[in-house]
Amino acid sequence: MTDTAPGFSSKPDVRPQDARFSSGPCRKHPGWALSSFNTDHLGRSHRAKAPKARLAEAITRSADLLGLPDDWKLAIVPASDTGAFEMAMWSLLGSRAVDAFVWESFSKDWADDLKTLNLPDLHVYEADYGRLPNLEQANPEHDTVFVFNGTTSGVRVPHLDWIKTSRAGLVLCDATSAAFSMDIDFSKVDVLTWSWQKVLGSEAAHGMLALSPRAVERLETQKPDRALPKIFRLTKKDKLNEGIFSGTTINTPSMLALEDLHSALDWAEGEGGIAALKDRTDQNFQTLNNWVQKTDWIDWLAESADTRSPTAMCLKIVDSTFTQLSIDEQQTHIKSMMQWLDAEAVAFDIGSYPSAPPGFRIWGGATVEASDIKALTPWLDWAFAQTINSITQKKAGAV
Repeated sequence: MTDTAPGFSSKPDVRPQDARFSSGPCRKHPGWALSSFNTDHLGRSHRAKAPKARLAEAITRSADLLGLPDDWKLAIVPASDTGAFEMAMWSLLGSRAVDAFVWESFSKDWADDLKTLNLPDLHVYEADYGRLPNLEQANPEHDTVFVFNGTTSGVRVPHLDWIKTSRAGLVLCDATSAAFSMDIDFSKVDVLTWSWQKVLGSEAAHGMLALSPRAVERLETQKPDRALPKIFRLTKKDKLNEGIFSGTTINTPSMLALEDLHSALDWAEGEGGIAALKDRTDQNFQTLNNWVQKTDWIDWLAESADTRSPTAMCLKIVDSTFTQLSIDEQQTHIKSMMQWLDAEAVAFDIGSYPSAPPGFRIWGGATVEASDIKALTPWLDWAFAQTINSITQKKAGAV
């Protein structure tokens, strides 16, 4: 590759200070340093008094930062957001019909799993990448399963007005890339799950499971018609196992990852709490959106402006020279662009999710700096210019 050539734009002068735009695990918070961690609890049992108190403190701080209602329960559970949401589905669903809303890969995973749970009645409402299904189809007599933010499609629900406050069913919400970055009306949900690795930029492998009083009541009064693995069991003698929600984890947690979470919470509180996290996220979105609106070769994957995710920001190439290629050819060119950007150390891990349409997925959560996103955009133009040059030269050579 040369810096300049016919059809190529010059390499930009400014580079992002941090090239990590992965959608999970996500970038660490500004000022992060492993040397700042409290290491007093490493190498100790998580069941000992002080380490257990440290786990309980993480639960309390997380609930406070998110603004979780006082009467909700929050637990640290295994297997990231996936484990938390599977735990909720396996433990709570089965007594009512279920409405599942699908518009990207993880919501499809949940719908596929629901088909194996011997439910009395399952309704799956599905839309293609870039769109939302008709959410008004949610029946308040049914249980509801949905993701707040489609991490692999960049499509989020714009609000929760479609959920009835007075409802018979429970609402289970996978909010892993929405928690701490988007407004969530807790009166409209009964279960909320997320992971440390997303908006807070902490380590992976641990999930958070939040339950409303209605969800707790369901756990204690309606036993699921299936055997539950040990790591899914939230009750003991038909009552909520309160220990799980006060620092006694079901399996052994990483105390090092726990300190990473505390570091992220320290930073978030120092920034000004959840309002500041949302503001940083919105600034990141607006920075990228400003570039998209003035750039004719790129567009949002989410078709409707009010459904565009400010965290998992998914883009598609709309230039006709590119879109006339086969999907396989498009993927090949996207891969080349990723390799160029990686080699220049200006963007790591921004390719679209494997099952999503070819394009980019740029993380815009609160740990990312808007200045880095602004510095990235000219490099995207540069990489695309090289791609178009390559396509044009190949076509010329074939004539």
